This record gives sequence, C-alpha cells and structure tokens, in this order.
Amino acid sequence: MRSLLPFLLCLFSLWTKGAGASDPNLPFMEYLDQNHMVCLKWGFDNPQGTITFKLVVNTTGWVGLGFSSNGGMTGADIVMGGVGPNGHYFGDYHATGKFMPVLDEQQSYTLLSLNESEGQTSMTFQRSILSCDGNDFPINAQTMKLIYAYGLTDQISYHRTRRGAKEVNLLNYVPRTSLTNLNYLSATMDNITVPHNTYYHCKVMKFQNLDLKRPYYIYQIEPVVEHPDIVHHMLLYRCPSFVKAPYDKPCYMGDVGDTCFGVVAAWGVGGGVFEFPENVGIPVGGADSNTYYRLEIHYNNRNNLTGMTDSSGLKLYYYTVQPRDKVGILTTGVLPHYSLKYNIPPKATQFHTYGVCNTTLFSQLMNPVPDLQVFAVLLHTHLAGRKVRVVLYRNGQQIDYVALNDQYNFELQQITSLGSIKNIKPGDEIAVECTYNTTDRTNVTRMGLSTTDEMCLAFIFYYPAIKITRCVSHPNTSMAEDATTSDLDKIAAQETFLKTLPQLQYVSDDNYNFSYNQKGTVREMMERLSFTCSAASRLDTSWMMNFAGIILLLPWIAIM
Repeated sequence: MRSLLPFLLCLFSLWTKGAGASDPNLPFMEYLDQNHMVCLKWGFDNPQGTITFKLVVNTTGWVGLGFSSNGGMTGADIVMGGVGPNGHYFGDYHATGKFMPVLDEQQSYTLLSLNESEGQTSMTFQRSILSCDGNDFPINAQTMKLIYAYGLTDQISYHRTRRGAKEVNLLNYVPRTSLTNLNYLSATMDNITVPHNTYYHCKVMKFQNLDLKRPYYIYQIEPVVEHPDIVHHMLLYRCPSFVKAPYDKPCYMGDVGDTCFGVVAAWGVGGGVFEFPENVGIPVGGADSNTYYRLEIHYNNRNNLTGMTDSSGLKLYYYTVQPRDKVGILTTGVLPHYSLKYNIPPKATQFHTYGVCNTTLFSQLMNPVPDLQVFAVLLHTHLAGRKVRVVLYRNGQQIDYVALNDQYNFELQQITSLGSIKNIKPGDEIAVECTYNTTDRTNVTRMGLSTTDEMCLAFIFYYPAIKITRCVSHPNTSMAEDATTSDLDKIAAQETFLKTLPQLQYVSDDNYNFSYNQKGTVREMMERLSFTCSAASRLDTSWMMNFAGIILLLPWIAIM
C-alpha cells in the first residue's frame, strides 16, 4: 500500500487555511504520477475564457508543467518556476530539442502565487484556453498529454527520473465524488517463461478464493507490470459458457479459450490506474458465477532477453453493492488477422485503414437495444500508428467524434475519460480510422498480432452493459492485391481502393454468437473544427522572471 504522506500533504495544500473548504475555483484534481508526488488542481470559467492551474510537488526545488503532442519534451509548451534563495522565479517556455527550453517572447501565463512550505512547492498560474501564441498549445475538449518534471534544487537542470506524462481531459473532466474500498480481484500470470520477440500468453481461469455466486462490480483497473520493458498490453476477457476448463499456454493455438473475446479489463503500455466514473461498474460473478476468464498478455521481447519469467497481471477493485449502471466494453475497429491482404505499403508518410460498425446488426443478437452512454476509450495501434479517430454517424451523417488522438504515441496507451458522455443510439454507425507512417520500412506491414504488424482498435467503455462484445470489420480483401509498392501515387491509389471496397462486418455477443454483414461502407470524415485566433482571445499578461530565476537557468542536458 502506498504511503499516505504524499496524499495528505497534497490534500492539505488544496484546502483553504482555517476555512475547511475546498477552493470552488479549482474543483478538479489529478495526480500526474503513480506515487502521488505531483498533484495538479485546475478550474476554468468557460471553454473560451481562462484556465487556472495549481501545481503542488513534494520538492523544495524547481517544478515544471507542460503540454506535449506525444508525451515527450520536444515541441512542448512548458511553464517552470520555484522559490530560490533570492525569491521566486517563473516563466513560459517552449522546447525545441534535447536541451534547455527556450523562453517565449510572449509570456502567456500569469503567475498568481508561488510558495514553498513543509517540503512542498505550490505554483498557481493562469492562461487563456485559446492562446494565440504559436508556442502555446490551445486547450480543447479532447484529452491532452500533460508532462511534468521537477528537481531537488533550484538549479533547473537534468531531472533524471523525476518526470512523467499523463493524458488528462482538462475541459471535460469527470471526477469521483466518494471514497472507495480496497477489495480487489486478481488476474495474474504465474511465473511464465517469455521467449524471444513477440509472444502472446493466455491463462484461462476462474477467480480464486471468492464467493462469485454473489455479484461484484469492478470500478478500478490497476496494472501489475513486473517487466515494463517487455509487457506490451494486457486484456482480460469473459469466456462463453462452453469454455469449461482452465489452461495456461500460448494464445491462438486453436484452443477453445481463443473464443473468449468479451473484454472485462484492458491495459496498454504506458497506461496507469483507471478509475470509472461514480456509481458505475463492470459486473462479474452472480448469475455468471461459473464463467471462466482469459487473461491475455502480449510480450514484446524485442531485445531477445533470455531467461525472462513474468507474473504480470491486473488488480480489479470492486464494489459488492450494485451501482447505478453496469459497464460494458465494446471492441471496434479493424478485425486483426494475419491472413488478410489489408497491407500497409512501405515508405508511406501516411496511410489510412478503416473499421466500421453498424449498430443495426446488434438487433440480430439481442432486442431491444438501448442507447449506449460512452464515457471512456482505449485506442490501440502498434509502432507505425500516428493518429486514431473514432467517429459517430447518425442517419448517414457525421455527428460527433467519440475519440480523437492526432498525436498517437505507442509508448503512452491509456484508458482515457472522455469527460462528456457520447450517446450512441440504435442504428448509429461507428468508424475507426488509423493513420500509419512506414517511411522507415522496406516491406509491407500486415494487419496482425506481432508488434511489427499493425492493429487499428478502439475499446469503448459505456453503460448500460449489453451482451454485444465486438463490432469489427475489414475490407473485402479477396478483391485486393498484395501491395508492395513504395511509389507515393500508387500508395494513395491503394489506400483509396481499399477504402471503397465493401466492408465485411462481424458482430459477436458474450456467448460467441455472430451477426454478419457484407455491405459495410466507409463514410467520409470531417476534419476537426478549428477556431480563428484574434487579439480578443489573448490573455493580457505580463511575464515574471527576476534575476534569481535567470541565473538558475543552466544548460539542459536531457530530454523529458
């Protein structure tokens, strides 16, 4: 169990002295690190106004917060400050490479307070949400990648391991409003041997030492990663009723457990703990007390390490009292299979693949079908992935983005809360578009299971739960050729050809029953809406940097 000291220090700093009440102007709070050493509070007046941040770090050195396109430092919009021997220092920077960030000509952040007390540094500052400075990131209603770093002294230099990144939806944040208990189910491997290169291992099991005749409701997923350098992703599936025996062996070898595809929990490399919104949970046990579950871990032993054993897995924290809504996870996107001729050509600066889901097929497996309230998503591609868009259509017209990541980072795959609820109605269509870059490859990239293959998936978290588990597709590639060209014009033609082919759609339920359609269509997607920058949208600020701060800006010797 983690120490309570960092939590208590942060909690204390977030309450007004003597009043015993939280700051109504900063209603949102998120720890940016797993050890609760870095705490961020924020609040805003309206989506076109200003946003205020309070960064609290358990250090007496410098502290920094930034916005990044991919979770790294290069190109990031960064603010740094602290309390030095000669007073406070504070500035707005942007990072251009693997060295000290550059001070912005236009200082878009206003310092409101900077304090150092009881081993903590607390920095409160404000900026315009729609900044017009080219070195600043506009804050929008999508999930953004926040980066942080801090030092043990006031010399701003290499942060070593005191840095990190986390995806947070600042404008559509959904906080929990009550404390939870610490009871959990455990699904882990048992000291398995990991071979070279890509390897999938599956453990079909029942949860042990629990009375699963009563229902449990999972509200938090916590990864237990023994070897972060080789564990790529983990999925826990609910098995159909005809799976009646456990096993522990390589996946996808023709075993009956290969039919277990109802996702109960998911984790991707770089992800952390994910907690569901208040009063919802994933049901396990109860009427399904005889159900088996399949834990699948994808290992990527790219350095061919020998003698590797692993016992990674998932902790699933649960309620025993039924919440307001039961949560389901719907797998959407491109059906991954090595035999498909859905190949990505080499030397492509961008190549798009598409998976579609027409929810009218749901009624062939269940009836009635309710509206689905989507609150979170996990996007997944492999090394060539650069962008993922999940689009919602109604009556043939695009009405919303379910999820959007224009700076996809393979090393930072997190379940992210959408903040606002996305409503999928019966008859709506969902499309998942993935954009790849293969300029560093000389051979085609196949859609398949290996890390050097590609995937295009979106795991959609929603309520109320229904029996549908997968809604995926692929183009009718029996009509396609095996494209090996690297000619850019031919690459574009191949992409267009694959996009216009009929999509073969597959829908399955929790007992492995299928619904099938050969007439899926990839519809056009609108580009993201952008705002027009004007002087009125600038935050009129003056920047603060005293002499004590200037002399502390030593050469930057490492990247975030």
